[in-house]
Amino acid sequence: MFRFAHFSRAVVSQLRARCYSTAPLIMTIREARNILLKIVGTSTDYRPDCVSKVSRVRKSQDELVDRRMKDSYWEAIIPLETDLSVRERYITFQKGIRFGRIMEDLDTLAGCICYTHYSDPDLDPEDPSPVGIVTALVDRIELHNHVVSPYHDIKMTGHLTWAGKSSMEATMNLEQEINNTWHKILNARFIMVARDPVTNRAAVVNRLVPDSPEEEALFRKGEASKLLRQEEAKKMLLKTPPSEEESLIVHDLFLQTIDSKGGTFKVRVKPPGSIWMEKTLLKNMIMCHPEQRNIHHKIFGGFLMRQAMEVAWTTAALYSCKRPVLKVVDDIVFKKPVEIGSLLLLSSQVVYTHKSLMQIKVHAEVLDIDTGVRETTNDFHFTFDSQDENLPRVIPKSYAEFMLYLDGKRHFES
Repeated sequence: MFRFAHFSRAVVSQLRARCYSTAPLIMTIREARNILLKIVGTSTDYRPDCVSKVSRVRKSQDELVDRRMKDSYWEAIIPLETDLSVRERYITFQKGIRFGRIMEDLDTLAGCICYTHYSDPDLDPEDPSPVGIVTALVDRIELHNHVVSPYHDIKMTGHLTWAGKSSMEATMNLEQEINNTWHKILNARFIMVARDPVTNRAAVVNRLVPDSPEEEALFRKGEASKLLRQEEAKKMLLKTPPSEEESLIVHDLFLQTIDSKGGTFKVRVKPPGSIWMEKTLLKNMIMCHPEQRNIHHKIFGGFLMRQAMEVAWTTAALYSCKRPVLKVVDDIVFKKPVEIGSLLLLSSQVVYTHKSLMQIKVHAEVLDIDTGVRETTNDFHFTFDSQDENLPRVIPKSYAEFMLYLDGKRHFES
């Protein structure tokens, strides 16, 4: 096994600048993370580095060379078949895969892809990257029907499919080979942003220039997704009232919880075959230690996603009394970095149901122990399949719960 942590920056530059080829270099995801540490210039032990007082980021994209999609291509392996210590970390008690671990690896690969895309012609090969790149949004992770085996290696591939001035979209695919047949596991799109480590402001990145009609279509899709996100942000229920159609849905649900014989709005009854939303709430608290840090000495976004996914799965399992299957991860926004030493508070709830499917929302906030201040860091949205058509309906009771219901419905239908 290669030990990339000991390579010089020049060797790392050659590795990360490689293009598509018939025989791409194969490495494990752990080795890819070692390369990422080298690119950023982060020490492997917990000693937060001193930040340079001089900003080295470019002021304009015209100062950077244009890049192609093939320039950011990465391929890595999760060695489940050959490395028993790796398999131990990924296998579940049902001999399946801990999908939370996969989310951590996707976050790492997205970082590798975006740091590889960034190229400054005047950058010394021995210097760390002048920009910091962080996860802004998990736009979507969509799983295929393949049942992932913990006894066969997983191949991860990906490259940049869209870039703006400081934002980048990394698209990744996971596959697994069983009996000489490749099975698709998932497709994922992560939005990453470049920051100036000195000023913490947005930093420009290289333009992405498509090379073919297929790449042009991918780029246009990324641009359309950006515009769609901007439109959806304007319609957030925290900013704007529900639509007329959504208001009718709320009123109809409310009437279903009124005792027609009582003649009052104050007495609420639960409809048959349903569960009050307030009964589905599940909470967890995690102390954030240096062990879970990322290359920027904040809590690793992949770790946050793994914790949120596992508490969401537990919520779905308790609600359905089944072992649910994850189908979609949608619209995870990283609003604020989580500092080492914080208390991470996760609140998970079933917010919408449809036939056998459940929409779970996990709200994450951090508590600063010294000040007592609580701040929202993330909202996670997961769709699980209970594989039970007799799944109870979730019913909101308060106005806040009705808004959670509509928000869950929007994410489910998106």
